[in-house]
Amino acid sequence: MARTDRQQRRQRRGIAAGTPPLQPPRKPPVADVRPPAGGGAPEPAAESSNEARKGGFPGVRFFKEALAELRKVEWPTQQQVVSGTAVVLVACLLLGVYLYANDRVWSYVVEHVLLR
Repeated sequence: MARTDRQQRRQRRGIAAGTPPLQPPRKPPVADVRPPAGGGAPEPAAESSNEARKGGFPGVRFFKEALAELRKVEWPTQQQVVSGTAVVLVACLLLGVYLYANDRVWSYVVEHVLLR
């Protein structure tokens, strides 16, 4: 049996609930493609040059979008930073003690058991 997709499951639930069936999803619009003057494969329309003129320098748009994304970030509070730092330090301390003890045990085993 073929696996159903999300749209089919929604339609089945809608029919069971008594609502009219969903319309099939629309296809995205096709990009403007102009045939080249010399023949060959068609090239996309020159939208990137228009965008570059609107935004000024090409890198400016990137930085504007990066700043917009940074404004959406949920930054941690001071208490969250302090508690997260404490967790990391304790974990490093415990791991360091474990590795030190493991090293001492294996060095004793090698020196006194294997090399005798």
